[in-house]
Amino acid sequence: MKSLLNQLSSMTVVVADTGDLEAIKKFHPRDATTNPSLILAAAQIPAYQSLIDQALTTAREMLGASASTNNVVKEALDELCVVFGKEILKLIPGRVSTEVDARLSFDTDATIAKARKIIAKYNKDGISNDRVLIKIASTWEGIKAAEVLEKENIHCNLTLLFNFYQAVACAEAGVTLISPFVGRILDWYKSATGRDSYPATEDPGVVSVTKIFNYFKSNGYKTEVMGASFRNIEEITELAGCDLLTISPKLLQQLNETYSNLPIKLNAQNPLVVEETIHLDQTSFELMMAGDKMATEKLAEGINGFSKAIDKLENQLNKRLELIEGGIALTL
Repeated sequence: MKSLLNQLSSMTVVVADTGDLEAIKKFHPRDATTNPSLILAAAQIPAYQSLIDQALTTAREMLGASASTNNVVKEALDELCVVFGKEILKLIPGRVSTEVDARLSFDTDATIAKARKIIAKYNKDGISNDRVLIKIASTWEGIKAAEVLEKENIHCNLTLLFNFYQAVACAEAGVTLISPFVGRILDWYKSATGRDSYPATEDPGVVSVTKIFNYFKSNGYKTEVMGASFRNIEEITELAGCDLLTISPKLLQQLNETYSNLPIKLNAQNPLVVEETIHLDQTSFELMMAGDKMATEKLAEGINGFSKAIDKLENQLNKRLELIEGGIALTL
């Protein structure tokens, strides 16, 4: 019998949710995703210090000797995300997701500008748009930014997605891919209800992604569904057949070491038909979000968490730059 990971890979695109290059080498995923927290974690690994130095040196060269440390660090932050992305693309045949600064999540114009800047950095090194997904938080402003970017052939991955209405708005905007979160939804419900666990079939995150998947396939939306943020392998196996699933190295390892039969649970060719068709404008979107306490809280928490990770990464880059330009850079 084949492992769960092997079986899953035959029916779903398995994506590595990590910035750790060694983990990507180990599991050979088609695609990979990163976010500020994952880049921050990867930046602590001694083997990757050269990538940090490369980003800082490039940023200084771009801005010139007279540029302030603050401006160099901000430029280096964009550069670092792309540097990691380029290293990841050397190891996978598919796409890497690179995230727009979460602090811009409620600014459509700034998100568009940052996305264009990121893709230009990839293009400069000969990497085509079809190998990069720009990750943007699923706020109304983020979704509207993605709608503009998609028309420019800049493909987007809408993240921090917690409910059906965010998903519908993304599909109507024509985004390439959405990342509905599973584990963070489960976290909220466990906290709100006091329950220790849910069976996989009743897991609120699994139920949410299943509904989104069937709605998209029933209505002919081309937006891909990539389940994300898993807490256990049962959540993953219950979504077998989803377009893509992005999975942490720890859970990839568990799937690789577990041997049991894995039936397909979601079928794009034969979805559970969803009769309703919904159209959202900004007012209806905001009303639906306001009526969903879980999605509202988790979206705000996610943006805040990613923003804090960026702040920490900037502080780390600041210290590293001082060491480099003081001529004493050895280790962080």
